[in-house]
Amino acid sequence: MEQLPQPKFKLEIPGSDTVVDYRVYGEFKNVGTFDYEYIIKDKAGLAKAVGQGIFPHEYDYSQDSYYQNMKSKGLLEGNPWDHIYTDNPQADFFIWASTDNIERGVRQFFIGEIFQYAGLISQAVKAFYAALVHYPRSICWSNDNRSFFWFVGQAAIVKISHLCRQYPELGVRLEGADFNIGGHREFPLRNLDLGKEKIEIIPGFFTPWGRNERVKEEKDLNSMEITKTVGTGKVQLVQFSNRHWQLRVDGKPFFIKGMTYAPTRVGETPFPETLAKFPNAIPKANWMWQDTNNNGKIDAPYESWVDKNRNRVQDEDEPVVGDFKLLKDMGCNCLRFYHEPEHNKYNYAYLNKPLLRDMYVRYGIRVALGDFLGAYCLGSGADPANGTDYTDPAQCARMKKIVEDMVLDNRDEPYILLWVLGNENNMPAVNSINAVRTNAYANPAAYLNFVNEVAKMIHQLDPNHPVVTCNNDVVHLNHLRDLAPDIDIFGVNAYKGSAGFGELWQQVYRIYDKPILVTEYGCDCYHPGQGVNEGEQAIYHEASWKDILYNRAGRGGYGNSIGGIVFEWLDEWWKSNRETSPFEHDTTHNDLFILPDGTVSEEWFGLCGQGDGKQSPFLRELRRAYYLYKTMWTEWPLWEPKK
Repeated sequence: MEQLPQPKFKLEIPGSDTVVDYRVYGEFKNVGTFDYEYIIKDKAGLAKAVGQGIFPHEYDYSQDSYYQNMKSKGLLEGNPWDHIYTDNPQADFFIWASTDNIERGVRQFFIGEIFQYAGLISQAVKAFYAALVHYPRSICWSNDNRSFFWFVGQAAIVKISHLCRQYPELGVRLEGADFNIGGHREFPLRNLDLGKEKIEIIPGFFTPWGRNERVKEEKDLNSMEITKTVGTGKVQLVQFSNRHWQLRVDGKPFFIKGMTYAPTRVGETPFPETLAKFPNAIPKANWMWQDTNNNGKIDAPYESWVDKNRNRVQDEDEPVVGDFKLLKDMGCNCLRFYHEPEHNKYNYAYLNKPLLRDMYVRYGIRVALGDFLGAYCLGSGADPANGTDYTDPAQCARMKKIVEDMVLDNRDEPYILLWVLGNENNMPAVNSINAVRTNAYANPAAYLNFVNEVAKMIHQLDPNHPVVTCNNDVVHLNHLRDLAPDIDIFGVNAYKGSAGFGELWQQVYRIYDKPILVTEYGCDCYHPGQGVNEGEQAIYHEASWKDILYNRAGRGGYGNSIGGIVFEWLDEWWKSNRETSPFEHDTTHNDLFILPDGTVSEEWFGLCGQGDGKQSPFLRELRRAYYLYKTMWTEWPLWEPKK
């Protein structure tokens, strides 16, 4: 719980009301229907209550001395989209508040973003709520007007809920707000027909919610009846009478504090095209067996060192530590990676079992072991041009045999925590390096019938460990519920912005009564035009983890969270473009995305950097997010209420 921050600038007219009761100044009509609207009856009173920058307040910026001073210095020029999250939030505010070139609802929402970034938290809540009340149907598109879009009203609910939890000093919460898009609850939204979609809107209202109310929300799970137990062995899931879920290992609560681990050496790439274009490029190797200095020790897990002063030289006070020790120190208890039988062509088993056993015994870290199940055509033998076909008996038999071998080979290993099936296989095929290349999106029934068949097989082979499916957001949630009942845990790769995961918990709670493991979430630390921004990355991760905690069993959320897996441990330099050298750390963004700068830079997601790459695979630059997790994962209580 945080104190309200010190504002970075002051408003001339902040508004008379800290929290605005819109019922005093107008009338809500048709709440909860497609015909929702808010009718203003006292415009002057509402304007006085909300204050500067919030509709319907009108302000003559030409008379503002701060505005005129900044304008005379040329600080208020350029595209408003280049003026978000900068070092001068007051200039950002003036630019957005005075522009007429951006749709009103979108403008109101991003004024709220600027207020939040500037530490004007109560004003930010008012701005987001104004966007919800007046402009809930407003749409913000990606810059290409086609990749994705999101509704201002839905995003505003997410932001308000996040800020009220983040800052108990506000003393309020938004009660009852909802945003139903024709039955769809996806954020960001894709592939909806805007001409046909109808939106049910409930703006909700603010109620008192201070520290005392928060503590009252805490549930004593020890006194609560367990109504369902999933699994008969070492790792089980239990559901309490209030529908909250908990993962247990050896009968004790186990909350997953996980990391996607793929310590790829700089210069390595899996792309044949890149290898052909750059003769010095190196075929991607298996980190579990990699010993580049031939000293008998595996490189990344045991021989990495922290470049504390970032001079890219290993100084006397920078001893060899190893990734496993660094991960243990930050509180990590689970690594996620994939079983890849294709690696057998290198004449060694893919999994280095002695290494993983040592990781578990010495460092207490378990494994969420996955099989791609045809994603990227891995395991299916399909032609990448056509994608994995889940109606093809030969492809399905091949994939099922690979999973069977994986389970039989590892089911008795102490490091196994759970099995993961797929990786965003239900994502639409796109023309990019991350194309999943399956037909699961077009034919979800065939895919999910196969997933359920594989899950059922795993349960027969291994009753000791639960099965997770790795979904792309909440797409096909109804199909999952109906066609894949043998899946134990809803795994979801989710990138929802810097306010946590939004309606994810509620969506699953309503539709699919399964515990949720966020199998992948994260944020890059590169901001095009600004360079490395570790602060943005850390802020994103903090909000994500707080949301994961808030929705675990016994807390005030939906109680279906069993943990999360960060993406990812280390920057990987091969990811951005097959046309660029894997020895170059790409600084161009790959796509527009819901991250702090509105873009995604694939090669900068690590909680650790690799410096200039010349000391790879050993050098580690620990970023702010690493130390943040070290605090959140080792110091924050999991099972006791946070007073």
